[in-house]
Amino acid sequence: QVQLAESGGGLVQAGGSLRLSCVASGRTFTTLGMGWFRQAPGKEREFVAAVSSSGGRILYGDSVKGRFTISRDNAKNTVYLQMNSLKPEDTADYYCVATLTGAIMSMSAWYNYWGQGTQVTVSS
Repeated sequence: QVQLAESGGGLVQAGGSLRLSCVASGRTFTTLGMGWFRQAPGKEREFVAAVSSSGGRILYGDSVKGRFTISRDNAKNTVYLQMNSLKPEDTADYYCVATLTGAIMSMSAWYNYWGQGTQVTVSS
């Protein structure tokens, strides 16, 4: 089992920044592919970003490219999502995900474990 604990959500004005963190436990972190999804009220779940276990491959969803950056700190068992130039349409619950394969995909079904989510609200 992998436990994922997100933090860092909150309320921010449009144009501002937030950094989400996700601490993983239960498995050797360096074997896990890690990522983020989001879901806004009344909308489908959306892929945000992912980083492979080695850190050598990174994917971003089209709506966040150039504004969000995913990174991982293997010494801290933590994956981060730096969100800049936030827009009201970025408002959603953000979920940290992990896959035992180490590889990453943009499909939600690829990921074995999901955190409880952290809420991000961007005001206009």
